Formats: sequence, structure tokens, C-alpha cells
Amino acid sequence: MVMGVGLGLLGMDLLASPPLEKPKYTPTERLKRERLAAAQASIDQLNQMHKTIPTPAGWLDLRCIFHAHAEDSAHTGGTRDEMLADAGMAGVQVVFLSDHFRPPRDFMDSWRFQTNGVLFIPGSECRGFLAHPDASVMKQMDLPIPEFVKAVSAGTGMLFLSHIEERPDHIMEGLTGMEIYNRHYDAKRDMAGLINLAMRLTDPAAFEEIDQLLRIYPDLVLGGQVEYPELYLEKWDREGKTRHLTGVAANDCHHNQVLILKKLDEETGGVGTNVDPDKGLQRVTVKDRPKLRALLEGKKVGDIVAFLDLDPYVRSFRNVSTHVLTRAKTEAGLRAAVRAGHAYVAHEWMGDATGFKCVVTKAGSKPGEFAAQMGDTVTFEPGMKIRIEAPMQGRIRLLNDGFSRTVGHGDMLEAGIMEPGVHRVEVWLEIGGELRPWIYGNPIYIRAPEPKP
Repeated sequence: MVMGVGLGLLGMDLLASPPLEKPKYTPTERLKRERLAAAQASIDQLNQMHKTIPTPAGWLDLRCIFHAHAEDSAHTGGTRDEMLADAGMAGVQVVFLSDHFRPPRDFMDSWRFQTNGVLFIPGSECRGFLAHPDASVMKQMDLPIPEFVKAVSAGTGMLFLSHIEERPDHIMEGLTGMEIYNRHYDAKRDMAGLINLAMRLTDPAAFEEIDQLLRIYPDLVLGGQVEYPELYLEKWDREGKTRHLTGVAANDCHHNQVLILKKLDEETGGVGTNVDPDKGLQRVTVKDRPKLRALLEGKKVGDIVAFLDLDPYVRSFRNVSTHVLTRAKTEAGLRAAVRAGHAYVAHEWMGDATGFKCVVTKAGSKPGEFAAQMGDTVTFEPGMKIRIEAPMQGRIRLLNDGFSRTVGHGDMLEAGIMEPGVHRVEVWLEIGGELRPWIYGNPIYIRAPEPKP
């Protein structure tokens, strides 16, 4: 379905960065068998109409992962070899590692090569940022923030503000960009749901059901927590009015959300995750949860008697990724493209977003020509249009300076640009009876012409 409209035809100057539609279901409600089945049916139907969109000549659309952890802390359960294998299964081509800072180990000494089709670029989650310098900055790690930012960003170095919910007012001077979605933030917002899942491990029937559902609908169980990152996007829109900021997705994967039930004694089980020490497990007794006894019987003390592996890397990688449009699959090419903002974020448990386009054309442009793509800055001219094309049909939403201007339905939208501003696009899909966010495109910065002398 193709739909073309003029900017403002459907736009009602809505409030800045609100969700296109409030969620109809909570993450826990989405885990009900009937809701999972309905969501899967929607995904299957959408993917039957999935179309391949060719990437413009000379460009590559690479599925990348930012904010990825392996072998870097006590609370990380996964290995780099595991990450490499799962990247191949998930169709991931580039991983920007984010090792936790652990001196004297230099995080730039991590994997920095391409193997089996996956390119690894080292970096660190440190001091509230994702840091990807060109070379070691160990001697600059304790500098005041302004000097630290300059050290990391020197040359083709990159620095992104991380975990926006913890620092929504942090200054953005000198930064490459920021996380516009963080998987961990969704988990933190659903603590009640995580507790509900953990308690299912103490009831044989409840555990059997969720274990079965996880095997049938693995991506949907993790995807049930995905919500619109309003807090993140509000900051991105606000800050983007005065500076260029590349938005990336924080996969924030550790393979540490393996919920376990361990037998502590004949009457007690410990509930926690695969990275929790025994003393960190939540003690649950048969007295409080009588059905627990059936799970403990016949098991040895110390045995893991039930577990749910929620976040293997392959599933985390499908949950959210950052597509980068680059001229070359090299570290230099990726750094240049990311710094330029040639990227978009996608939740691909709903469907492959590869090929998504958002470009600006000028009056008289030939087919396939464009004046700017995501991340570019261009001077406003009368007759400009913004053109969006997605691989699947959904609700396409255009925003200018954080305000919703145009909403259309289909796999394509073209709209006239009437004024300068920071123009970005979102694509939402109807999944199981509710609209869910699928794609967030990086902005195109349309600046006002310089005044004539």
C-alpha cells in the first residue's frame, strides 16, 4: 500500500514525542497464551507481505549491535565466542563491544577484527557513556568529564550518553550521540513482570506453561517488555534542535537473564539468575509456596531444578539492533557512518527492517536521487519532500522538532516539507491488536537558509 500526503495534512500539532498510541496490554498480559498467539499471527501476516528494498548503489545496510557485554564482569553470563556464534544466527554483521571498565585491563585490547562475517569494534560502558575511542585512553579515564569527552572523541572516536533514565539532564556538548532505546530500561520498568516470571519457577504447572511458551514464542516473550522510550526520545528531540546527535539502540546484552530455581535444602529453594551467587538468591520455602515441594523432591542440594533462558544473545540481537548505512564494512567506514548519523534503530523480532529509507528530495529530482538521507544536514528549499519506504506496512509517523506532523498508513509515505527543522520518522506495526514501535530513523537536519546581507 502506498500513501502520499502533504506535511500537515494529517498532522494536528500533537504534543512533543508522545507515543503514537498508549499500550493496550502490560508486559505480563502479553505473556498470556492467547496474546502471544495473536501477536505471532500478526507478525506472520505482516511478514508474508514483506518486500525487499534495494540499498542505493555504493551503500551497505549493516545490522549492528551497540552496548554488548561478554566476559567483562561478574554479572555478565555470556562469552565472546557465544556472542560470535549468535551474531551469525541473528544476521548481525557488526558488534560494538561495551566492556565494563575494569582497570588495569584496557578495554581497547578486546576483540578488534572481523571473523565469520562479524566485525568487532572495541569500547566500554564507563562513566555513564558508551566509549569507542580510536586507541587506548587509559591515562585519560579519570579526567574531568569535559576533558574525558575530548580524549575519547579525538580523531574518529565516538561517545554516546547511556542509560538516559539515570541522567536525563546530562549535557551533550562534544558527544557523538545517545542511546534512544535501552533494553535494560524496559526490564527495569517491568520489575513486577520479572518477579511474576521468577515466581512461576516455584510452581510446577506455572513453570511448565511458561517454559512451553518460551520455546514456542521465544522472541515474543522477550519482546513483550518493549515499550516506547518516551523519556529517551524527548531528550533526543530537545537536544537535536541545537546539535547533531546520532541515535543508537542499547542492546545492553549480558546473557544474564537466565532465571533459575536452585535447591538450597529440603524445604527451601533459591530464585535468581545465572549470575547470582547463592547468597544473592531469593529464598522461597515450601511453607510459603507449597507447590515448590514437587520441584525439590528427588533433587540434590545445589541442583538447578528449573530455569528460563530469556536472553541468549541471538534473541537479544533480534530484540533490537542499529542499522548503519555505510560505504564499507570496515571499522573506519562504520565509524564515519555512525558519526554522520546514517543509521536507524529497529525491533526485528517483529520483522526484518533492512532497506528502510528516509530521504529528502528537491524539486525536479530524478527517480532515486536524494539531497539528504538520515543524519545529513541540508538547507531548506521550497519544493523539498521527505520520502519514507519500509519493508512492511505500518503506521508511518513524521516528526519535526519533536512534534508529530504527519501520520499515514502503508509501506511508503511522501510529504512536502514546509519549514526547516529536525525531521525524523517512526514506523509502528499492529501486533496482536495494539500498535508497537518498530523503527526509529535518525533525523534529517533541515536548516534555514543564511540571511542575505
